[in-house]
Amino acid sequence: MPESEQLLALYREMLIIRYTEEQLARSHQMGLIHGACHTYVGEEAIATGVCAHLRPDDAVFSTHRGHGHALAKGVSPREVIAELFGRSTGCSEGRGGSMHLFKPEVGMMGTSGIVGPCILQAAGAGYSFKLLKSDQIGVAFFGDGAVNNGAFHEGLNLASIWKLPTLFVCENNMYATEVPFAYSAGNPHVGNRGPAYGMKSLTVDGNDILAVYEAAGEAAQRARGGEGPTLIECRTYRTRAHAEGMRDAGYRTPEEVEEWKARDPITRYNGWLLENEEAGPETLAAIEAEVKEMVADAEEFARNSPWPEADTVSEHVFSQR
Repeated sequence: MPESEQLLALYREMLIIRYTEEQLARSHQMGLIHGACHTYVGEEAIATGVCAHLRPDDAVFSTHRGHGHALAKGVSPREVIAELFGRSTGCSEGRGGSMHLFKPEVGMMGTSGIVGPCILQAAGAGYSFKLLKSDQIGVAFFGDGAVNNGAFHEGLNLASIWKLPTLFVCENNMYATEVPFAYSAGNPHVGNRGPAYGMKSLTVDGNDILAVYEAAGEAAQRARGGEGPTLIECRTYRTRAHAEGMRDAGYRTPEEVEEWKARDPITRYNGWLLENEEAGPETLAAIEAEVKEMVADAEEFARNSPWPEADTVSEHVFSQR
């Protein structure tokens, strides 16, 4: 069980993700975001619980729904919002947008709109760390849709063969865009696939921050200790549309969405903290107020930040040496 200070830090991190994502959804509706915007609302416990065990020199590779991973790994709300606004102060200097968040200084090695490559990239990072004889680890966050791609099978098999220090975190939110995972997968239980590759695997409630925290902590410890990779399936749900502006009906029912909203990870954790007397209402309210102010400041910072200069268009495209 985390110490009291860590318990509140987990709550604060989930709120940073939630309030940032809600602000981004509003900004998209206002036309301030140019391109797609896939929010992480409803899945905050996963990025928070996993990244709580990571150091800045650990490498995270993510997917199109990567804002939460970037924030949990140490990218600031200012840098995330500015990036989606296309401003030069964004973490990718306004060149990446929603699906290409990159800040190697904190170990956020990139998100991608292509489904599945983060699995192979994390395995590659793990291989590099093993060659360097360091205790760093590589982490891949991916959705259930990526599990049906060849990259999943190749990455897990390679990591198992070489006992790479890698965490494979499947955020199973039940739908790949609008296709039910139960329909597209002969075995819709990702957490029991590990033994097929010779690696430890498990399924946890992805809306329970403490369950994710415990599972990720054990997996990170195993990886750093040379015991190889772990596959963690986190059962969760996105309560907003696949991407802002897309339809959110026809493939799932309003009743299903409301059922999952009742399992909201932040609301559940708030109740747990109060029930177990780890924090009082005043403390939690103060954290919420502080985070709201932080996100409001980040939005204003992004809105007032400059666009990239036209004469920098070729920077970061090829080596200048």
